[in-house]
Amino acid sequence: MSGINQRKIDHVNLVATHEELDRERGYFDRIHLTHRALPEQNLAEIDPSITWMGKKLSFPLLISSMTGGSDVELIQLNRTLALAAEAEGVALAVGSQRIMLNEASAEESFALRECAPTALLLGNIGAVQLNYGVGAAECRSMMGVLGADGLFLHLNPLQEAVQPEGDTRFVGLSDRIADLVKELDQPVIVKEVGCGISEGDALLLKKAGVRYVDVAGAGGTSWSLVESKRSSDASIGELFGDWGIPTPVALRMMKPFRSDFDVIASGGIRNGLDMAKCVILGASLCGLARPFLQPGLESVEAVRAVIQRLKREYVTALFLLGVESTEALIGREALIRDEDRD
Repeated sequence: MSGINQRKIDHVNLVATHEELDRERGYFDRIHLTHRALPEQNLAEIDPSITWMGKKLSFPLLISSMTGGSDVELIQLNRTLALAAEAEGVALAVGSQRIMLNEASAEESFALRECAPTALLLGNIGAVQLNYGVGAAECRSMMGVLGADGLFLHLNPLQEAVQPEGDTRFVGLSDRIADLVKELDQPVIVKEVGCGISEGDALLLKKAGVRYVDVAGAGGTSWSLVESKRSSDASIGELFGDWGIPTPVALRMMKPFRSDFDVIASGGIRNGLDMAKCVILGASLCGLARPFLQPGLESVEAVRAVIQRLKREYVTALFLLGVESTEALIGREALIRDEDRD
């Protein structure tokens, strides 16, 4: 078994079995919304759907990047998530496809279009790999196996810095991203993995021609802590366990760039009410990963049950705000009543 494949198995097992890796900082709990006792809406008529990248989603949910590899468990996990996403009309992003470059057998875990013929599927590779020889040809190949509608480039400098085998050559990376944006026909989405996107990052990504950004802020799974569990020296991973920009703060940082980017929110989102708050703060799509991991290891039905719960929570929030649709909710910051900022 390759080192990359073993690392993916380690990540899945650690996140699934160590509750303390989910920081649960409750940043969204500090945001209070304006309740409408007279919502002047019928609950059954609320329209939570949204069209994103040309595909209609039942509500603004993205099952966010988790894993993929040649191990049987990883293959089954991705298929389970894809089948559930197709059935419920939501989007799915796969974990890093870098392993495909070293192991042909890993392709099976990313060949998901048969399981999800109409779903919005997004490929994924670490952006830093563009500084290690990965180019447009490799990205096209990975996206072709998935039948992807777009490609995530994930930024994870903290995770790479604390990984024993981390790739840390980030110099000139924004230029490599710009080159890839020009060369690919499908959209490129740039995301963090739990530390947030700042204004300075946004300026570089705008210059690079990126039009989709996932702020992926702090508040959920800490990959620094995950890596500390895999290291002989856990101290640095633990020190930076809470490093990063909280997701609501990162969303506010994107406000001046709303005409430049279609924004995704992820990082510490754990329910449909959190999703509604993200949309109010300008997100078009909300990514969740950890809530789907254990259900994904169980069955399609278990994943669908989580999606259905999230949708009910999200629709209920819209109803109580007196808002008729997702489209009418995006960027409605006047609905925020007050906020604890301590």
